[in-house]
Amino acid sequence: MGNPVLFFEILATDQTKVQDFYSDLFGWNINRDNPNKYGFVNTNSEKGIQGGIGHAELTGQNKVMVYVEVDNLDAYIEKAKALGGKLIMPPTVLIGYSIAMVSDPEGNITGLILPQRPNSKQ
Repeated sequence: MGNPVLFFEILATDQTKVQDFYSDLFGWNINRDNPNKYGFVNTNSEKGIQGGIGHAELTGQNKVMVYVEVDNLDAYIEKAKALGGKLIMPPTVLIGYSIAMVSDPEGNITGLILPQRPNSKQ
């Protein structure tokens, strides 16, 4: 089984401006009806993946990230470290999935996502 990209994320210091830019450019519906005004993107397409546009509050740097599905967060974190990467964010449980973030040897960050399944411990 391969590891598909499940989600993209665009982080910006002015998230509203960037949300409006992509909405106008591509016709994306962006739902920012939440306390942080994080924009959940619906690309209005049956192809591709959905994503989000949020504030670059952790690093203060604009960036684009992808989240790749894995079957074991800890195993992929250890593999990334063995290949010269670093753990950026430890596994965090969210509604419906767990995520972690690792960097490659050049500092590019990739999210690891583990969809929660019934009776899943991770």
